[in-house]
Amino acid sequence: RLCRIPKTLWFDLPVPFFMSVYFFHVLNPEEILNGEKPMVEQRGPYVYRKQCRKENITFHPNSTVSYREYRRYFFEPSMSVGNESDVITIPNMLVLGAAVMLEDLPYALRLFISATFKTFKEGPFLTKTVEELMWGYDSKLVEFLNKYLPGMLPSTGKFGLFAEFNNSNTGLFTIHTGRDDIRNVHKVDSWNGLTELSYWRTPQCNMINGTAGQLWPPFMTKETTLPFYSPDACRSLELVYQRLGVMKGIPLYRYVAPKTMFANGTDYLPNEGFCPCRQSGLLNVSSCRYNSPVFISHPHFFNADPVLLDYVLGLHPTEEEHGLFIDIHPLTGVPLNVSIRLQLNLYMKKISGITETGKISEVVMPMLWFEENGYIDGPILTTFHTNLVILPAVMEYMQYIFIALGLLTTIVAVLVYYKVKVRIPNSQLESTSTSTHERTPLLQDKQH
Repeated sequence: RLCRIPKTLWFDLPVPFFMSVYFFHVLNPEEILNGEKPMVEQRGPYVYRKQCRKENITFHPNSTVSYREYRRYFFEPSMSVGNESDVITIPNMLVLGAAVMLEDLPYALRLFISATFKTFKEGPFLTKTVEELMWGYDSKLVEFLNKYLPGMLPSTGKFGLFAEFNNSNTGLFTIHTGRDDIRNVHKVDSWNGLTELSYWRTPQCNMINGTAGQLWPPFMTKETTLPFYSPDACRSLELVYQRLGVMKGIPLYRYVAPKTMFANGTDYLPNEGFCPCRQSGLLNVSSCRYNSPVFISHPHFFNADPVLLDYVLGLHPTEEEHGLFIDIHPLTGVPLNVSIRLQLNLYMKKISGITETGKISEVVMPMLWFEENGYIDGPILTTFHTNLVILPAVMEYMQYIFIALGLLTTIVAVLVYYKVKVRIPNSQLESTSTSTHERTPLLQDKQH
């Protein structure tokens, strides 16, 4: 039974997953260009239902299975604060990101690039609808770059922050089925045919560890960690045990991100391979994002160097709202409640020759953060509660009942045994006495 539940969950997740997106609307774009601190206001959430399906499922003789998981997102107005027609102002990655990427080019070439931005009417900040920012908008500059510099951008169509996520897959995963060793079940054997990455500077950082992030091996303890490989983060991540918990009667372990997850190499030496680093709390993903100056962090720079909060006004990190966690049933390795929260940031500064950057102070600018969450409910939760709470409890009580019945039977048997044992000598004694009594008159007759 323990094996059937995870297998069913792996093949066709019956759990509704949602992605909630929060934008950091820029309140003072003109002042930022004059060197003042950015001031942002959080907008959202804009909630999307996430639909996943596994395809190209192939089982292999070495107890592994390969698959591609495709994902689609559907806007949920009833769960959102606002709708996709809301207008948001954020930094223009095509301009401010490209400016940092091209910083080392000759000055004359930077002037030419600045003139190109003006020709295509691309400014340092974008004011677009949520739908355009999420899934893409038409841009003459994007068309130009795709035509004359193919491969520079992740998308050949419209440019959007999540354009490459929708109607896409997370790559070819090959994972262990656990048939040969239950301790390896769900662990990643390879991703896109790779057993290690090439994005980072050390073998340890390039390792593909743990599972694909949906299920984990069973029989967990408090010392067990939750490693998983995230293609979106371009690296393996690992959560650690925090505390015990209960979800609708089902016992669970809560796992959270350690403070060292996004620490820089100075604060946590094993992370040196993820550098070049900035302040702790930032993961530089430029090496796997077309060299764009993009950083991942926890929302509102939670668990990050406090200096990052000094650079931007309007951020208020708390563990309850911005910390990520996974609540997992330790006996089966099945997550009961999941909340993965990450923030997308753009490193920007003044670049001489590119006038669009104005007098921007050097800053890691938050653009948005998103939360992917889901929890087990309905019939599957009832099945879990029955199989993993009620039945074990009944079995536990039954074993005590059977032990008590066994003891009672033993006591009765012993009492009966001793009672019979005592009765038999008494019967023999009575029989002997009777025989003696009968023989006595005969002896008397003989004497006479």
